[in-house]
Amino acid sequence: MSHEPQSRLFFALGCPPALRKSISQWRTGLSLRSGRPVPTANFHLTLLFLGSVDKAQIPQICAAAARIKVPGTPLTVVLDRLDAWRQSKALVLTPEDAPPQLLRLSYALEQAMLAFTSDQKHKEFRPHLTLTRDYQGSVPEAETPCEFVLRADRFTLYESHKGQYRVVAQWPLVPVA
Repeated sequence: MSHEPQSRLFFALGCPPALRKSISQWRTGLSLRSGRPVPTANFHLTLLFLGSVDKAQIPQICAAAARIKVPGTPLTVVLDRLDAWRQSKALVLTPEDAPPQLLRLSYALEQAMLAFTSDQKHKEFRPHLTLTRDYQGSVPEAETPCEFVLRADRFTLYESHKGQYRVVAQWPLVPVA
């Protein structure tokens, strides 16, 4: 165990303000009776959770992320499925069909970050946007179906501290000429 100061880090696609607002309003219509709603400002689509890493490693993490092969085009992810993940106790929005470019980006990040993660267990990437944590119920009925389109032209490294997310660095999905 390291005695260096630690940061809880994750890579994600950010959620634009207008989309966050639409998802939040839709979530309100679900009339949930269980769980803790994720603050609207924290909505994102996780690509890779690194967990606790030494702060001193952040420059190397950023350098490794900068070297990964990006899709070359912005990503469009349609969040069109509401799901209750019992094991992680989360109510999430997921894509029925994840774009192959999204899966390749997540895998490339996972491979690039192997040197920085202590958890070497492979976890299958399941793209999602968490609506509610500590959720105990089944999938609620929605008055209107979910079909939210997340468009991203960059991916971001975030630091999580006491429920607040801070942008550490960002990289374009389209190479800069």
